[in-house]
Amino acid sequence: MFQANGTSITVFIFLGFSHYPKVEVIIFILCLLMYLFTLLGNIILISITILDSYLHTPMYFFLSNLSFLDIWYTSFALTPMLANFLSGRSTISFTGCASQMYFSLALGSTEGVLLSMMAYDRYVAICYPLRYPIIMNRSVCVQIAVGSWVTGCLTALVETVAVLQLSFCGNSIINHFTCEILAILNLACVDTSMVQLIMLVISVLLLPMPMLLICISYTFILFSIQKSHSVDGQSKAFSTCAAHLSVVVLFYGTALSMYLKPLEVNSQEIDKFMALVYSGLTPMLNPIIYSLRNKKVKLAVKKFLFKKSFW
Repeated sequence: MFQANGTSITVFIFLGFSHYPKVEVIIFILCLLMYLFTLLGNIILISITILDSYLHTPMYFFLSNLSFLDIWYTSFALTPMLANFLSGRSTISFTGCASQMYFSLALGSTEGVLLSMMAYDRYVAICYPLRYPIIMNRSVCVQIAVGSWVTGCLTALVETVAVLQLSFCGNSIINHFTCEILAILNLACVDTSMVQLIMLVISVLLLPMPMLLICISYTFILFSIQKSHSVDGQSKAFSTCAAHLSVVVLFYGTALSMYLKPLEVNSQEIDKFMALVYSGLTPMLNPIIYSLRNKKVKLAVKKFLFKKSFW
């Protein structure tokens, strides 16, 4: 229980976007659409990956993991806000807030690691095509996926436990639409330097380092593509890489701008809109950019729908 000078805080109040009453309805509609499209796109991708044997490859194994993760990530981030808006309530219990903070951190951290592993998978596939089946065998893929999930869950546990040890002096108003860890940290009335240090170390490990690995992987991929004699193939490959990197920049860029800035920098209003990007927009774009533009996936979807039409 959050202690506040002898008084326990059992309920938190979200400010959400109440400072922007004229655009609050627009934000709600956009978030609802993002959530529905995220569910639709990722459920389609998971379904065809399971049903189509031609997609039982390392690339689609990681993509289905990403889709599963994005469904839950967006659900934890957006559904409480959507439910509160519809019900007219803006409160959450202590247990609910702690759970929401942990799972959002765990899923977001796992995605950061998983995206870098997916970039490495593409690097091996394009730069070492003959050795690819050996390097990225089933056992390695499972280990990478499990390692990503374990890393995200453990680092989230460390951060959540560290924050729950703080005192908040009765301040229960969260200037956010969810129990985002930075918004909770701003309520503390004690020294938070140790918690900030823990968050800084974890943020460096899970944000700039995976992003650096992605940039290095795609640099080698682009060099490899340039050696190709097919101009059409080069154009398609560059287009795909540019699309992948645009999603990476959206996810890591917004997260970096939030988690690697000093806590003293008061940008809570900007942080709320940044959170919408990495928790709502990127999970919606991931299946489109990584999969649904792919010819194999398009064929699998058509085949699946064609079979359905004759049942």
